[in-house]
Amino acid sequence: MNSLLIGALLLLNLSTCVAVPVSSAPPANVIFDSVDFKNVLRWTPPANSSDVRYDVQWKIYGNAEWREMDDCLGIRKLQCDLSGVTLDLQEWYYARLRASSSSSSKSEWVLSPKFSPRWHTKISAPLLRLNASDRGGIVVRVRTPQPVAKKMQSSRLYNNLIYKIFLIDEVGKEEVFELLCCSGKLLVSKVKHKTEYCFQSQSVAALQGRSSARGPTKCITTL
Repeated sequence: MNSLLIGALLLLNLSTCVAVPVSSAPPANVIFDSVDFKNVLRWTPPANSSDVRYDVQWKIYGNAEWREMDDCLGIRKLQCDLSGVTLDLQEWYYARLRASSSSSSKSEWVLSPKFSPRWHTKISAPLLRLNASDRGGIVVRVRTPQPVAKKMQSSRLYNNLIYKIFLIDEVGKEEVFELLCCSGKLLVSKVKHKTEYCFQSQSVAALQGRSSARGPTKCITTL
């Protein structure tokens, strides 16, 4: 009887000495942020965390196998550029992320929403070049950088992207013009002589229901 009691006490003492692994808190707000087909996974760190590293994996929707993102294993930064592995504009993708601490504990994996470069990327505002015409008007040339334009053509964004051009006169009144993607020329003829006018641009993808922020303001004084 005494030997059984001693054995039970020894087992109890051993169980209390065994370290129970504690999982790290997981990261939060794991999302794809895509502008001009640059597809970056972003997240926020766990609350009250320090010395945290992150591992990123990705896969094509429908595939069972997760693949490691070699450039994003054991990283400290809060983003990972997945543009190089999410090149196919017809595919959908997932990414997942886990955190690990200096104590070697790891968090559970956190899954991103399903992502499509074609449907989720935001096209930035086009570039503007202004020239004052000898006839008194303003010529506005609108252009998308060539690498972005090529990808838009292959994704069919080319067919439904609209450029809005905002004309702002000397008293702050706005007038809006629309052009089809991806390059073009707008002649603004109803302007005053020796007067400054300012312009901004915006991209609108109607099919995706997405629009860019307005581009930087560019101004010119008429002749």
